[in-house]
Amino acid sequence: MNRIPKTEISVSPVTLGTMTYGSPVAFDDAVKLTHYALSRGINHIDTANMYEGYNRFAGSAGGVAEEIVGSAVKGLSRGSVIISTKVGMKVGDTPEDEGTSAAAIEKQLNASLKRMKTDYIDLYYLHRFDANTDVIEILTAMQKAVFAGKIRYYGVSNYSAEQLKALLAAADANHLPRPVVCQPPLSLLKQDALSELIPLCAAEDLAVIPYQIYQGGLLTGKYKRGMEPPKGSRAEEKPAWLAAPDDSLYDKLEAIEASAAARGISMSAYALRWTLEQPAVVSAIVGVKSERQVDDAVSAVG
Repeated sequence: MNRIPKTEISVSPVTLGTMTYGSPVAFDDAVKLTHYALSRGINHIDTANMYEGYNRFAGSAGGVAEEIVGSAVKGLSRGSVIISTKVGMKVGDTPEDEGTSAAAIEKQLNASLKRMKTDYIDLYYLHRFDANTDVIEILTAMQKAVFAGKIRYYGVSNYSAEQLKALLAAADANHLPRPVVCQPPLSLLKQDALSELIPLCAAEDLAVIPYQIYQGGLLTGKYKRGMEPPKGSRAEEKPAWLAAPDDSLYDKLEAIEASAAARGISMSAYALRWTLEQPAVVSAIVGVKSERQVDDAVSAVG
């Protein structure tokens, strides 16, 4: 387990991602898969109010993944599992169904708590930067949620280094709570966060828990030059969510696979270990559709 600085929270190196819950991973299967991941030592579940699997479209209501998480953790000791969810993406037609205004945070947080049948959320993320809401309003809303016992801590996702720096400065200047964790996209194929954002997190003692570490499955070795996407892959099930590889990308993938082979490990294990070796990274979000994928991820860091 790895401690998130300035908190009492420790998370497993692998975080269970739930973006595919609902579709293609059906409700009951997703509940069972969550139980299996917990049985393998994963203690951190990452979801969002917008997640509903491949059925998602801009403005759709979401909530499906949170309902699944709620069913999965029902009856468990609440302290045995760390739950993260997010607010900010569009999940309806009212002003409070998008962004991170105080009203939106209050409405969406209460809805998330109800769907997950829990009294509190361990880590609550601002899912994206909101240019339409004053930063003090956002920070005050987060402080209110902490004081009410509805969240333990909060974090940011999809913030740039400049946006995070401004948030931290405002929090400090106004004696409001700082975020404790940052969730950026990060992979061997997408290393932008390493230039400014992750060094900022390391310097400010913020934990990093990245997503997209397999780049939609490209870094698992399942896609081969000149071959059709394998059945059950994202490229086959939801091609709009994965860029079609060209020769330049295949060159990169083949070089990465060769590096993994030189270390005697799978391409996915190589990608996961590389992510966890980056500064300030305490855990990596792994989206799974099967017990085998859970086993592969846990074994890679074991």
